[in-house]
This record gives sequence, C-alpha cells and structure tokens, in this order.
Amino acid sequence: MTHPLPPRLTALVLAGLMSLHPATLPAQTDPAPQTATAPGDAGAYLAARSAAAQSNFREGAFWFARALESTPDNPGLLEGAVLSFIGTGDFPKAAEAAARLTGQGGRSIGASIALMVRDVQAENYDALLAVPESRKIGNLLDDLVLAWAEFGKGRMSETVAAFDAIAATEGLKAFGLYHKALALAAVGDFEGADDILSGRAEGPLVVNRRGVIAHAQILSQLEKFDEALALLDRGFGSDPDPEISALRAALEADPPLAFDVVQNAKDGIAEVFFTVAVALNGEAEDGYTLLYSRAALDLKPNHAEALLLSAGLLEQLRQYDLAGETYALLPADHPSFHAAEIGRSATLMAQGQTDAALEALRALTQSHPDLLMVRMAYGDTLRRVERFEEAAAAYDAAVALVDVPAERHWGLFYARAVAFERSNQWDKAEADFRKALELNPDQPQVLNYLGYSFVDRGENLEEALEMIERAVAARPDAGYIIDSLAWAYFRLGRYEDALPQMERASLLEPVDPVVTDHLGDVYWAVGRQLEARFQWRRALSFDPEEKDAVRIRRKLEIGLDAVLAEEGAPPLTAVPNGN
Repeated sequence: MTHPLPPRLTALVLAGLMSLHPATLPAQTDPAPQTATAPGDAGAYLAARSAAAQSNFREGAFWFARALESTPDNPGLLEGAVLSFIGTGDFPKAAEAAARLTGQGGRSIGASIALMVRDVQAENYDALLAVPESRKIGNLLDDLVLAWAEFGKGRMSETVAAFDAIAATEGLKAFGLYHKALALAAVGDFEGADDILSGRAEGPLVVNRRGVIAHAQILSQLEKFDEALALLDRGFGSDPDPEISALRAALEADPPLAFDVVQNAKDGIAEVFFTVAVALNGEAEDGYTLLYSRAALDLKPNHAEALLLSAGLLEQLRQYDLAGETYALLPADHPSFHAAEIGRSATLMAQGQTDAALEALRALTQSHPDLLMVRMAYGDTLRRVERFEEAAAAYDAAVALVDVPAERHWGLFYARAVAFERSNQWDKAEADFRKALELNPDQPQVLNYLGYSFVDRGENLEEALEMIERAVAARPDAGYIIDSLAWAYFRLGRYEDALPQMERASLLEPVDPVVTDHLGDVYWAVGRQLEARFQWRRALSFDPEEKDAVRIRRKLEIGLDAVLAEEGAPPLTAVPNGN
C-alpha cells in the first residue's frame, strides 16, 4: 500500500543514514555480536542466538531476557534483546535494555532508535535536542528529528530554520521541504504548506503516497476542492484504492477535510521514521528496515501504512504469527482493512491454516464485495489449494466488476483461464488465455501457458511453438519456459532440436519433476535409453503429482514406446527432426 520513493531519493536516504555510521547498514543477521562473552546460562544464550539467526523475535525476546538474568551486563545479549523487543513491537522493554547497553558505553543503532522513541513518547524534546554523538543514528534522520524536537518545544522559527538547513544540504532538499510543509500545515499555515508542495515556493517536489494525501488535505483546508480532486486523479488514476476513494468522497460530500497526517511533533517524528523505512525497504535487510517501520508505528499506532509495512516485513522474515497479529491491529472500519485482511490470510496460509485463511477471505468478499483485489485474492487462494472450480467462480465475480477490461486486467483473465484449464473447462480457458493476450500481447506467462497447453493437447502446434518462442525471447533464463519450448519440439518430432533445450531447462530447474521427466522422454526419443531411465528415476524422487508418478513408473517398466501404444497416442517418429 505504500508508494516507494524514487530511486535517487532512496539512495540519498541511504547515504544520509550511512554518513555517520556506515558499518551499521545493513543490520547484523545475528544480533548477539562477537563481543559477547560466555554467559552463565549457556542454554538460554544458545537458544537466544538460534532465535536471532532465524529472526524469531518472540523467542529471541524470551531467551535474551532469560540469559541476561545471569549475565545482566553482557553487551551482546543486551543488543540482541533490544532488537528482539523492537521486532515484537515492545519498545518499553527495548528502551530498558538499550539504556543498560549505552550506559556502559555500548553503541547500537537499535538501542539509539529505542531510546529516541522513548524520549519522543515522553515528549522529552530537550533530550532529543541534546542527544550525544554516541547515540546518533545518521545525519538525515537525526537532523529531521532535531527539527521536529524544536517544533515540540513550540519554537517555530527554529523549526523552520532547521528544516531550511536540511533543504540547503545537497541532495536533501526534498526531505527538508516536505517536512517543513507538514510542520507549517500542523500549525495552520496551509498557504505556506501548499506553496511548498505545489512547487511554487522552491520548484517541483517529489513526494510519496503520504505526501499526496497530505497535500490533498491541505488543499481542502484552503477550499481548493477541485485542485485536491485533480491531484488525487493524477496521483492514483481513475481506479483508486478504497482509502483514496474515501478521500475523494469526503472531498465531494463534506469538505473541508481535517489535516491529520501530522498534528504534533510526535506525528512528525513518526513520519521521519516511516520515510526512512520506505526508502530502506528492498534496499537493506528486512530486519533492519523493520526497526524504522516499528518505530513509526509505535509513535503513531493509527499509521496504517507503517502497520502494513511492518507486517509485510515480518511476513518476509517468516515471522507469520507476529505478522498476522500486526495485520489484525488495523480496525475493520479503516479503508485499508481489506489489505490487512488479505495479508493476514496469507500468514494463516503460511502456517498451514487453510480453512481459516479461506474463511477470512470469504468474509472479506461479503464485507467488501465490490473490491477487485478482494475477489482476486479469494480466487488466488482457492486456486493455490487446487479448488479450481471454486476459484473460477471467484474470478467470475471479479470479472463482473470490470466494466471495460484494460491492459492491467490481463492477470485476472489469465488466473481464471488457469482455473478453467485445471477444472477441465478447456473452451473457457482458451477464451480467457486469448483475452489476456489481447490485453497484453507479449506477456510471457500467458504465451507459455497457452502454448504449452496446446502442445500438451496436440493442438495448434505451429501456433504453440511461435507463442513459446516469443515467451523464451522475453524470459531467456526461465527454465519452465525453456522446458515448454523443448516439449513443443518433442511433440513436433524434432527430437534433436528438443535435446539441447531440454538439457538447458534441466540445468535451470534441476529438481523439477516435470522437467526431469520430459528430459527422460527426450533421451528415449534420441536412443539414449539408459539416460532416460536414470532421469525418470530422478523425477520420481522429486515428488511428482500422483498421476505423473504412475506414468513414470510405467515407462520404467515397459519403455516410452509401449506406454504411448497403451495410451493410443501416436508413436515416436523414426525420422530425425520430424522430416
């Protein structure tokens, strides 16, 4: 749900963070560093180290705390405790461990963040203005926080001067001006904020999703409703998500909108942490980015985008229980509730709770029946668990929401085509595959799936080959697509052409049962029967679908030629390359 910063701004955020402490990016994957000495409770120490290595924050929080009972001043254990507590969202305990760590001269980005969040929550802006060098995080973040601390002290002139100083720093103009605009709006100077965000004051300003929303609220306060609506249209198009749709409806029905993106210094500092988290997302380790998104969420619990980002990072770290709990924090009446529920259902699926995941999505189709994303998520999950007829029905409901299909809808028709194909409704499947290609003619997934299906059915082989060749041209290193090309050659009797392609596919997909089975068939067709049997045995070891396993065992018993004869299929041609 978040819009990333442009690449250049992302690089500048990273540079700003690294300018003070370059060794801290990315974060350690094992937060019990080499300085840790052997603790008294060796079992707890080892369990804590193991939990940290797996980013298991909940287990880590328990075991680091347990290990610290016998070795309370161990810096490695204290740092591990800080990171684990932040991972679980427990900032009070993180700050307690951080204070003990820094009190004995230890340095840690996690500890600095925990203590900064503690001071912000206490509105101790004097402490933020006097942070010692040993607790600083990075020039950009520290300077933005310092400016907001001045705001918290009620010193608006110093606040503006601090943001102007950041804006005057090479490469950081956008950050200084954006936060200055938020500060001006927070004290009711909507004209000044609009001048900045519109570009009239200092030239065009690139902002993320939150910036667009903030500007729309500011324009509403100025009763520039048409400009606000036009801004949303430019930023989010004609098919916006529910949050933007709700914003549009509010602008049209009951203006003006309240400005609530930033209302005080605490909100402003939350926005600083969120800005950095968005910039780090995908560029630094997920555990490191989580420090910043968790800080933003702790400072502003209703910050939906920080919540979704934190939950998503936890999901990527395979901490599904924490991710699910975080998604569940978003209230049902929030416009982004559907996104959180889709995320929560994914965490349930990852934990093997299929029925609960499907029930969550089914309920969402009842509460949000007109959201394409919801219908798609329900269909995708049904398809994933191979309930293909139900998936096709879910996709039918999604297609019914599309008035005029556009290029962006190719995935919907492709997904429904797969559901139709897997539920033996080929005519409907082919129609949807062709509709997907009509919308996106060069989409390699669709070209490959339709081409391979034709090959497997023995239909339209020349057209199938042309489709697959186009897919290969688009994805030359995709083993499953190379396999389709080789299989098309095989079905056309072009065995010598099939051989190098199939061997290449096998190198790219070395443990795929279908590719390995196909390689065995090609070897058999070119007279290399010992190698064929070897590959069929390997295919069986890769857990193929049962129907494929039965056929592979039969080939090992009587050979491919005899199996084809039993099936009433055409025999392998004896003419090289099918000529």
